[in-house]
Amino acid sequence: MARVTLIEEAAHPELAEAIARIRSGRRGTLSAIYRLMLHSPAAALAWNQQNSALRWDTLLDGATREQVILRVGALTGCDYVVRVHENVYGPEEGLTAAQVAELLRVDAQWDDDSPAAALFEPSARAVLAWTDAMTREVQVPDALFERLGAHFDERRIVEITLLAASYNMLTRVLVALGAEPEALPPRKG
Repeated sequence: MARVTLIEEAAHPELAEAIARIRSGRRGTLSAIYRLMLHSPAAALAWNQQNSALRWDTLLDGATREQVILRVGALTGCDYVVRVHENVYGPEEGLTAAQVAELLRVDAQWDDDSPAAALFEPSARAVLAWTDAMTREVQVPDALFERLGAHFDERRIVEITLLAASYNMLTRVLVALGAEPEALPPRKG
């Protein structure tokens, strides 16, 4: 159960404009994420703009985006993000059940001789190793930067980094505030 109340749209007509802006970029929904964040309307709108830019206005393909998001969700223990992305967005972007299961294994490795090698291309494994380092240690070794750079230009490296950092922030907020996704099937794993 969420630690703060979820904003009820009908009880807050003063938030109608902010809610309409959020809904317009969220498939018409007002998820628990925003119902929590709307306690601070300016922050909710800023998050919505940033999140929308990082998810939809980059050169990253959908599978890469979902791999980063699922991996951050798994490593930070954020059930909200994991459930939404394993059940909805990941499959929509073509991730297989086996790929999702590997992404959710916190002890997964992304080397050429790991089980992931059969599931993910070298470029995806480089992204996931980068995401793991950012999430676990914050300091990313030069070798991982070089590995990522073998597959991506500087723009995409920045976009991958911003996406991972952004979801690290979001997952920590959701875990701290006890957010739970609405109307989703239970975790598959």
